[in-house]
Amino acid sequence: MPDDPIDRILAAAYTCFTRHGVRRTTMDDIATAAGMSRPAVYQYVRNKDDAFRRLGTRLFDGAVAQAEAAAARDAPLAERVHDVLATKLELSLQLRHDSPHAAELLDESARMSGDLVEGFTAAIRHLLTTVITAAARGREIDLRGAGADEIADIALALNSGLEAEIIEPVDPERPRRRLRLATELLVGGLSAGAR
Repeated sequence: MPDDPIDRILAAAYTCFTRHGVRRTTMDDIATAAGMSRPAVYQYVRNKDDAFRRLGTRLFDGAVAQAEAAAARDAPLAERVHDVLATKLELSLQLRHDSPHAAELLDESARMSGDLVEGFTAAIRHLLTTVITAAARGREIDLRGAGADEIADIALALNSGLEAEIIEPVDPERPRRRLRLATELLVGGLSAGAR
């Protein structure tokens, strides 16, 4: 278990939320899982909603950091686009693997996390747009009159479709294979030589 109290609390919150769902988890559950008293937990988080939002922020920030590293790599465009999108897909796969309640954390319309999901998606969109813009400027691809942001939106819609197909039991390799194929086809269609 992590040594930092907030790390312990958020790890415990993840365990509780994935096991019981957000609605059924109590602060007592989180405190017990963290090996702390409830008053001690309240020194670090205001309430269950605060723990939930801080956990969501941590998960999304970690995925964005991975996506930023993928976007900055010296690799072919299809690989970079794939790897940026894969950070979003992998987060969904992991959460859905860990819990039947994962939709609560990933739901854009959820009262507690909608803005976090929107911010996460916007960050991924920005990275994709930046990578695609740079590739177009370097004449690696031809956008054929579309905007880089439109191509990013298409890639994200494709990724969202793959995420929507993830239901238990799931073969995690199926959406991974489809994402790889889709990004290769998308980037291949934009390649400067593909006319």
